Amino acid sequence: MTEREKNLLQFPCTFPIKAVGKAGKDFERLVFEIIRRHVPDLQAGTLQRRESRKQNWVAVTVTIKAQSRAQLDAIYRELSAHEQVVWAL
Repeated sequence: MTEREKNLLQFPCTFPIKAVGKAGKDFERLVFEIIRRHVPDLQAGTLQRRESRKQNWVAVTVTIKAQSRAQLDAIYRELSAHEQVVWAL
C-alpha cells in the first residue's frame, strides 16, 4: 500500500462494508455477527440487504463508524476467511 493510499481515509469515519454469499442460511446474521465482534456498539439498523434477481445470492452492506485501518483489515480478514462469504468489498 502506498503512502497516498494510507492517507485516503481519515479516522474515525463512516465506512460501508459489503459481503456477498448464497441466499439463506442466515447469511445476514452471520455477516452482522462477524462485524459486531470488531465493532461492539454496532446497531441492527445499519444493515442493508439486497438479493440477486433469481434470489440465489444476497449482498449485505453494513455501515460502521471505522476507528482505524487495523480495524477494517481485521473485519475483512475474518469475512474473507468464512466459507459462506463469496467476497467482501
